[in-house]
Amino acid sequence: MSITPRKRLSPEESRDAALIAASELLLESGPQAVTLKAVAAKIGRTHANLLHHFGSAAGLQKALVASLAETVTAQIGEAVLRARETDHDPREVVDLTFDAFDKGGAGALASWMILSGNNDVLDPILEAIQKLVDLIGREHPHEGMSLQEETLHLVIMALGDALLGAPMAKALGLPREKARELATNAMMAAHRNGPKGQG
Repeated sequence: MSITPRKRLSPEESRDAALIAASELLLESGPQAVTLKAVAAKIGRTHANLLHHFGSAAGLQKALVASLAETVTAQIGEAVLRARETDHDPREVVDLTFDAFDKGGAGALASWMILSGNNDVLDPILEAIQKLVDLIGREHPHEGMSLQEETLHLVIMALGDALLGAPMAKALGLPREKARELATNAMMAAHRNGPKGQG
């Protein structure tokens, strides 16, 4: 009986395929499903192959968080710049951020890993956000609430909404979108109020 050889992938292709499969598992079944065994089965590789690339399940999950953070901050950065250069509605920035933590699974994965004792999982997210804030701050002077404060406010709201937004809104009799509306209104108010200290 002959076995059809699997297509050989370069180390980069193999790693990328694993991260795509891990992202799909995250969205389909939640963070607990992102294991080396499950990802290996999904892409037709061995557990040992993934160990070679990521070192452990925690390594795979951290790489997934880094990949999500990079993609999301790039999208958010583009939206922020569009909002700054035009009279564009800041709701696009809010939606991208909230979607990353909710529909993109970043909030659930980061929270699950932190509760599992993998506290360094936030490093890639924090580094990506810091780079984004530095880039935007350098190239586009910011009025109103400092860019760091605005980012902190938005990310914490998006993370909280991803974890508790639906049940909280339901319990309080509010529309599901209310947290996004509040975040958008806060951003608009910060920009209307001008530089700090000038009212």
